[in-house]
Amino acid sequence: MIAEFLASWPLFHTAYLAGWLIGVLLSIVGVVVVARNQIFIGAAVAQASTLGIALGMWAGTALGVETLSGDHAHGVLSLIGIAFAVAAAAFTARGGAGGVREAATGWVFLAAASLSIVVLSHSPHGLEEINHLVSSSIIGARQADVWLFGALVLVSGVAVALLRDRLILFAIDPEMAAAVGMRTAVWNTALAIWLGLVVGGAMRAAGLLYTFGSLVLPALAATALCRQTRPLFVVAPALALASGVVGFVLANHTDDPPGQMAVVVQAGLVAAAWAWRRW
Repeated sequence: MIAEFLASWPLFHTAYLAGWLIGVLLSIVGVVVVARNQIFIGAAVAQASTLGIALGMWAGTALGVETLSGDHAHGVLSLIGIAFAVAAAAFTARGGAGGVREAATGWVFLAAASLSIVVLSHSPHGLEEINHLVSSSIIGARQADVWLFGALVLVSGVAVALLRDRLILFAIDPEMAAAVGMRTAVWNTALAIWLGLVVGGAMRAAGLLYTFGSLVLPALAATALCRQTRPLFVVAPALALASGVVGFVLANHTDDPPGQMAVVVQAGLVAAAWAWRRW
């Protein structure tokens, strides 16, 4: 099995590296998302990114501009998707607390998911692209994605190392954070931009399932395994990387989509972590 995977490395190494970097990056952000009990915001932001891409494709078709192929088109659509993801994250972050925020998240998810299909309902190639974004298996990742997500992992890691204690306090107890002088509105905005940037970028390369799975499942498993909050920022990325490696090796052996197989492995880790915690 390992030999088969190594034999496939020259052909698919870009997809493998991009997938592992995306998993690590999303798991870092996912620690904050899970700590703030905002698990489904990832799905809503991902759908908003899909809507942005759909609108970009529709506008390109209406203007007679080719948007379905080429590096330039890939970059433009990715930027539009990221912009919509950041806007959606900012909107849900300002939606208030509790049920109000959940209502805003649900509205974003349903509105974006429906509009994405309606906008491109008369474009066979457009609907094909939407289906690709939902079920993408990372195989289409490019060398530019490797460099982009490598840089984002580095920046996110440094930021977490420098701001970890304040980040944990804000995620767990925003009222206390405000009481000790933290500008919670600024932190909300910064986290929304961070979430929208990484989710919007990952959507174009990895699709909805792998993006959402990597955002929440490693963080959930780490939360069940760790008794303290600080180690989560190390344990969650480690689990994301390990599940990505195992998932991609298994997918190559069974000829299944690597992104979906990695999510299956991540889900298994969460179930095992919950069982361990209960025992």
